[in-house]
Amino acid sequence: MSEPWVGRSLRRREDDRLLRGRGEYVGDIDLPGQAHAVFVRSPFAHAAIRAIEAAPALALPGVVTVVTAADMPSGPLPPFLWDTPPEKLVAALRPHLRPCHPPLLADKALYAGQAVAVVVAESRYVAEDAAELVEVEYDPEPAVATLEHAMAADSPVVHEGWDDNVAVRFAVSKGDVDAALADAALVIHERFSVQRQAGIPMETRGAVASYDEAGDGLTLWSATQNSHPLRRALSRVSGLPQERIRVIAPDVGGGFGIKGVLYPEDLLVGLLAMRLGRPVKWIEDRLEHMLSAVHAREQVHEMELGFDPDGRIVAMRDHVLVDTGAYNPLGLVIPYNTIAHLMGPYRVESFEATAEGVITTKTPTAPYRGAGRPEAVFAVERSLDLAARRLGIDPVELRLRNLVRPEEMPLDVGILYRDGEPLVLDGGDYPAVLRRAAELAGWDEVDIREGNGRLVGRGVGVYVEGTGIGPFEGALVEVGDDGRVSVRTGACSQGQGHATVFAQVCADHLGVEPDAVDVVTGDTEGLEKGWGTVASRSAVVAGNAVREAAGIVREKALGIAGELLEIAPADLSLSAGRVAPRDAPDRGVELGVVARAARERGAPLATTFYFEPGTVTWANGAHAAVVAVDPETGVVEILRYVVVHDCGTEINPMIVEGQVLGGVAQGIGGALYEEVLYDEDGQLLNGTLADYLVPTAEEVPTVELASRETPSPLNALGVRGVGEGGAIVPPAAIANAVEDALSRVGAVVRRTPLTPPYVRALAGSDGNHLRSSGEDEILRP
Repeated sequence: MSEPWVGRSLRRREDDRLLRGRGEYVGDIDLPGQAHAVFVRSPFAHAAIRAIEAAPALALPGVVTVVTAADMPSGPLPPFLWDTPPEKLVAALRPHLRPCHPPLLADKALYAGQAVAVVVAESRYVAEDAAELVEVEYDPEPAVATLEHAMAADSPVVHEGWDDNVAVRFAVSKGDVDAALADAALVIHERFSVQRQAGIPMETRGAVASYDEAGDGLTLWSATQNSHPLRRALSRVSGLPQERIRVIAPDVGGGFGIKGVLYPEDLLVGLLAMRLGRPVKWIEDRLEHMLSAVHAREQVHEMELGFDPDGRIVAMRDHVLVDTGAYNPLGLVIPYNTIAHLMGPYRVESFEATAEGVITTKTPTAPYRGAGRPEAVFAVERSLDLAARRLGIDPVELRLRNLVRPEEMPLDVGILYRDGEPLVLDGGDYPAVLRRAAELAGWDEVDIREGNGRLVGRGVGVYVEGTGIGPFEGALVEVGDDGRVSVRTGACSQGQGHATVFAQVCADHLGVEPDAVDVVTGDTEGLEKGWGTVASRSAVVAGNAVREAAGIVREKALGIAGELLEIAPADLSLSAGRVAPRDAPDRGVELGVVARAARERGAPLATTFYFEPGTVTWANGAHAAVVAVDPETGVVEILRYVVVHDCGTEINPMIVEGQVLGGVAQGIGGALYEEVLYDEDGQLLNGTLADYLVPTAEEVPTVELASRETPSPLNALGVRGVGEGGAIVPPAAIANAVEDALSRVGAVVRRTPLTPPYVRALAGSDGNHLRSSGEDEILRP
C-alpha cells in the first residue's frame, strides 16, 4: 500500500499561479459596462446627519447616481454567522446583550469613516471627485473615544434609547473565589491592557456585482471569508431567493478575521447592481480600510490570581472590558472567547470572570487572528511571571506545577465553551511541550548582559486554543468521466493552502494523486450551504467533510466497479486512479470508466457530506523568547524565538509551519509595534502604513519551531486547528522577556505594545541607572 498523502509536506499547488501574477482577485474583475462605487464617509466620530445634498455631485459628467439611506432598504443589517448565541450558553449566562447591528446607511454617524452615502460613476476617478462634492450637513456631538469615558457616569450615551454604553455584560464562575483568594498565600492583582489593532491584509476589501433580471439573477464577487453566509444576508436584504444569488470569493489576499464579518458595502454593491441593471465595482484604498474595516483587540483586564505557598493556583478572578467600537458585530463572540480561554492549560479550581463590551465612537471591533485569546493569555501569563518573581520560583517551574497533565485528560474545566458545550480539554502533553520550548530556548543559560549597555531577558508563555467550531461545513466530492476528482467546500481560502490540503485528504480515500484533485472554495454554486473560514476551523470541519464525502464516493466506486468486473467490492482495491481485484491488478478499470458507468446508471459518482462537530478540539503550545533591551533608547530586539505546538495530525507539515510562522509575525507586531491611535475627538491618527507600524522581514527573527502530534479523539482525521496559535502568545512571551531584562529596577509590563518610549519609561527616564561598568555582569543573582 502506498504511503498516505496526509502527513506529507507537499508544495502548495496554488503558489505557482499566484507568484507568476496569474491570480484573480476582486480588483482584477472587470465586467463590460461596469460602474464604480465610492462611499462618502463621515469625518466626525459622532454626529447627527441633518441633510445630504447630492445635486453638485450629480451635475458632474459621468456620475450615474448618488444613493443615500432613503434610497435603500431600511433597518439593521441581517444576522451573519452566529445569528444568536447557543441556547445553553444563554441559559447559563443570562447575558445583558443588546442588538447592535448598524443600519445600511446611518442617519447618525457613530464613528469617523462610517458610510453615509455612495456615489456611482462611470470611472473610479469621477466617483472619487463626485464624492467630495456631496454636501452633508452634520450636527457634531461629543465623541466617546475611550473605555474610561464610555463607562463614566457623565458619558454621553452613544446609541439612542440606551441608558448606558454597555452592549453586552455577563459573568462566568465556578467554585468559591472569595474564600480561595482570602486563604491564598499570594494574590497578584494587576490591571493589564491590550491595544487596538488593525488586521492589515495585503488586499483590502472589495466587491463586484452583476445582475441579470431575466436570467441567472445576482452574482457577487467579494473578498470575503464567508461566501454562503454573505449569500444568505444578501438574500434577506434584496428579496431574491438564495438560489438566484451566487457569491464568489476569488483569490483573497489575506483575511485574518477582518473579512469574516458582514459589511454594508458588500450588500450595497449587490443592491446597486440590481437597481441600476449594470455591474458595479467597489475597491477600497488603504486609508479607507484603516477607517472603516473592523479593528480588533483593545481590552482591559483587572486580574486577580491567587497562589498557595508552593505556587499552585487556587483562584482566578478577572473583570474584562472590551472596546467594541460603535457597534458589536458578533455579540458574545469576542468577550466570551476571552473568558473561555482565561484558565488556559492550567488547573484552576475556583474561577470568576465578568465581561463588558463597551460602545465607543470608534470603528467597530471584531475577531482578528486569535480573536480574544491573545488578550486572555497576556493577562494570565503576565500574572504568572509576577507571581514567580514574588515567590522566588523559576517561571517555567511555576507553570509546570499548574499545567494540566496528560493523565488528567479529557478534563471538564467546569464552564461552557462558546458553542454551549462543556469546555473539555481533549488531550495533549502540556508539560512536555513547555519543557521542550524551554530546552530549545536555552532557558537556563539566558542570564548575562549582552554588552553595549543592552540587557538580556527571557520570557515564556503557554496557551490552549479551542478550534474547529461548528455548526457544520460541507463538501461535495465528484469523479468526472476523465477520472479527475473535484472537491467543493464552503470553506473559503485567504492563503491557508486549502487547494493543497483538501486534495491530500481526498486523494487518500480515492486512490489518486493530489494533482488529480481540483479544489473549489469560496463559491456558493454547487453547494447548498456552507459556513466559511473563521476560528481555526477549516482543517477540522471542512477537512473532515472532505474525508467523509470522499469515503462515501470510494464505496460507490467500489460497488459499481464490482458490478463491471463481476467481483465483490471487498475484493477490490482503489489506487493510482484504478479499481482492480487485489489478486489480479491487470484486470482493473480506470476510475473515469467507473464514473461514466455511474452516470449511465442515472447518478454521478458524487456525494455531498456535511460534517457537524460535537464540540471544539483543543490545540496547545508554548513560546519562549529571548530579547535584548536597550534601556537608553527603549529598543527591543528579539534574539531568539521558539515555538513548540501541538495541532494534532498535521495534514501538511510545511503548511502548518507556514501558518505558525505567519501568526508569530503578527503576534510580534502586537507585542512591539502595532497600535491604532485615536485622539479625544475620535479621529484616527495613524491611518497609513507610514504611521501604523507593522513588522518587516528585518524585525521578525528566525523562529525555531518544533511540534508534537497528539491526534484529536473528536474527529477521524485527528486534526486540531492551527490557524491562530502562532499569534496568541508573542505579546505575553515578549513582555515577560522585557520585564525580565528590566527586573533589577522592578519594572512591571502592564500593556502592549512595548514601544521605545514605553520601554524607556519602564527603565527610567534615561536608563543610566541600569548600566554597569562590567559588560559580563550576571543579570539575575
